[in-house]
Amino acid sequence: MAEIAVQPRSQVQQGLYRLFEATPGLITWVMLLSPAWIPLAFGLNGAMLVAYGVLVFDCYWFCRSFLVIAGILTTYGRMKRDMRIDWWQRCRELEAAADSPNPLDYHHLCIIPTYTEPYHVLEATCQAIVDANYPDDRKLVGIITRETDQAGWENVARLKEKFGGRVAGFYHIKDPLEPGIVVGKSAAMNWGGRWMVRQLREEGYDLAKVLCTDLDSDYRVHPQYFAWISYHHALEPRRDTTIWQPVPLFHNNIWRVPTAVRVVSGSTSQWQMFLHTRKHRLVCFSSYTCSLEFVHEVGYWDKDVIPEDSRFYWKAFFRFGELFQVKSVWLPIYGDSPIGRDYAASHASQYNQIKRWAWGITDVPYVLQRLPKHPEIPLRLRVTRFLNLFLNHLNWIFLPVFLLFGASIPIWVSTE
Repeated sequence: MAEIAVQPRSQVQQGLYRLFEATPGLITWVMLLSPAWIPLAFGLNGAMLVAYGVLVFDCYWFCRSFLVIAGILTTYGRMKRDMRIDWWQRCRELEAAADSPNPLDYHHLCIIPTYTEPYHVLEATCQAIVDANYPDDRKLVGIITRETDQAGWENVARLKEKFGGRVAGFYHIKDPLEPGIVVGKSAAMNWGGRWMVRQLREEGYDLAKVLCTDLDSDYRVHPQYFAWISYHHALEPRRDTTIWQPVPLFHNNIWRVPTAVRVVSGSTSQWQMFLHTRKHRLVCFSSYTCSLEFVHEVGYWDKDVIPEDSRFYWKAFFRFGELFQVKSVWLPIYGDSPIGRDYAASHASQYNQIKRWAWGITDVPYVLQRLPKHPEIPLRLRVTRFLNLFLNHLNWIFLPVFLLFGASIPIWVSTE
C-alpha cells in the first residue's frame, strides 16, 4: 500500500515545508503588485515593460479564448453522442477478450460523505443511483455520517428504508472523527473507504471488480454512467491504474441561485468541459470513479487535508508514476450550485467554494516535497505535472486582476 502522508519531523524539514506552503501566496502577491512596484523601481522603463506585458497577455488570452471555445464545443458534441447510446446494451454485447474482464461482472459502489445535507438532497442523489441503467444487484451505496450526527442517522435510515431494497447493499458508515484528523471530506472518505474495503472483503467481493465512485452528496449520476464506466473500464488496458472523471455540470438548482452565482457556476462547468479536451491537464475533480483495489493500493484518501480530489490524484501519481492516468467520462454528472439561506449567504458560499479550489497551499508543498523522492518517474513528467499544478493556482488569482488593472496601475504610481 502507498505511503500515508505525514508531516516532516525535523525542524529543518518543518521550516522547508512551511516555505513551500508560503510559496504560492508569496509569488501571487509579487505578481499582483508587479504593475505597481516595477514602475516604482525602474521608472518609465518599468512602466513600459508592464504595458507591453499586459498587451502580450491580452493578445495571448484573446487567442486562447478561441481554443477554450473549441474545447467546450468538442466536449459538448462528444457528450451528446455518448448520451444517446445505450451503454448497458453495449456491455451485454461485448464479448470479453481473453485478457479483459467481462463488463457484466462489475459492481458499482457509491461512497457519499455527508454533513448537514438535508434529506431531499440525499434523496435525489440516491434516486439517480437506483434509476441508472444498470442492474440493481450490481449497485452498492455507502453513506458516511459522523457518529454524533443524529439528524444524519435519521436521514440514512429513511434512505435505506426507501432505497435499500433496490440495491445489492446499502451501508451506513459512522465516522468517529479520529484524533489528529482535519475534519472534512477527505478524512471522511479515508474512514469510509477503509470501512467499505473491510466490509466488502468479509462479504466476498473482489475489490478489483468493485468500481468505487467518490460521490458528492448533491451530485446525480447520469442514467448511463455506471454502464459507460463498466464498458470502457473493461476495454482499458491500464484499467488497474486509471481514474475515470465525468464532466461536472452545476445545473441541479441553477435557476434558484442569484445571477452572479449562476454565471460563475456556468463558467465553471464550461471550463471543466474545456479541460476534458486537454488530457495532460485533466485531474480528479469533486466526483470520480476507480476500482476499490486502486483505492487500497494508493493508500486511501488523506486525513490531514480538506480537498480530497487533488490530493488523491497526486498520491496516485506518486504511487503508479507513468502508468497512472485520468481519463474522461463523456457523460455529465450533475451538481448543485452553491446556495445559502439568503442572497448574501449564497454569494459567500460561492466565494468560499472558489477559494478552496484556487488555494494551492495543500498541494504545492506536498508535491514539491515528493518530486525528488521518485526518480523512477521521468523528470519531464514530474516537472510538467507540477508546472500545470502551480501555474493553474497562480493564473487563477493573478491573471484576471492583471488583465483588468495591469495597464492602469503604472499610470497611477509612475512619477514620470
